[in-house]
Amino acid sequence: MLLKEMGIKTYFNKKRKFNQIAKDIKEIKIQGARNIAKKALYAYSLIPTKSSKKKLLSLRPTEPMLENVLNKMEKQSYKEVLKHFDSAQEKINKNVLRLIKKNDVIFTHCHSTNVINALIYAKKKGKKFEVYNTETRPLFQGRKTAKELRKAGIKVTMFVDSALGVALSKEQGTKKVDKVFLGADALLKKGVINKIGSEVIAKIAKSEKIPVYVIADSWKFTNKKVPVEQRELNEVWDRAPKKIKIKNPSFEFIPRKYIKEVITEES
Repeated sequence: MLLKEMGIKTYFNKKRKFNQIAKDIKEIKIQGARNIAKKALYAYSLIPTKSSKKKLLSLRPTEPMLENVLNKMEKQSYKEVLKHFDSAQEKINKNVLRLIKKNDVIFTHCHSTNVINALIYAKKKGKKFEVYNTETRPLFQGRKTAKELRKAGIKVTMFVDSALGVALSKEQGTKKVDKVFLGADALLKKGVINKIGSEVIAKIAKSEKIPVYVIADSWKFTNKKVPVEQRELNEVWDRAPKKIKIKNPSFEFIPRKYIKEVITEES
């Protein structure tokens, strides 16, 4: 039916685009819950069928935002759902702006579009601060964060992941971190799920009396159980010697007790 409505050539062009987006999401070429959701939304708009939705949901079962935007397409148009991303970010920016004080040192981890956009907005509004961030192995998403922030004129110092304690504890010449800003892949009633390493950061921050803020779109909330994704082993060590066991968990849970506040567009 869909093939007849579109025409053969148009259908296969859209199918090719759909498959490429699906492949890029699966291979982590598209990163970040917000970016994944937007691309999946576009892919679904090309071929809006139950099988398309099922395939897209299977690509990243750890991303509630992906499921939420696809569900919203059942009652709203593509353009209406798409508008949410920018409007939510604008509100998040303003909510984050009030948290940043003069000369703050802000620590962040991995790559969060919501966090980065809020920090760039604060910079444009004249806030003076600097950022400490992690390289975030094994895919080094922290490098992307550092590049985007530096391009916006924000001072950035990047640490290897194993130097978390040094970065957060004012050791070896580092400054006192004033706040931790983390993104989230899933917002839950009892806490959040974010990139592996986030719970360790939150625990150290708690012991150092540094407030941890989670900055995320409310559409990342879910009541469902979110599985912890185990990614490809060759991300960690390609062609590792035989009989060496490798674990590559991508996300972890941060209990609510370590989080001072969750900042969304509804805060």
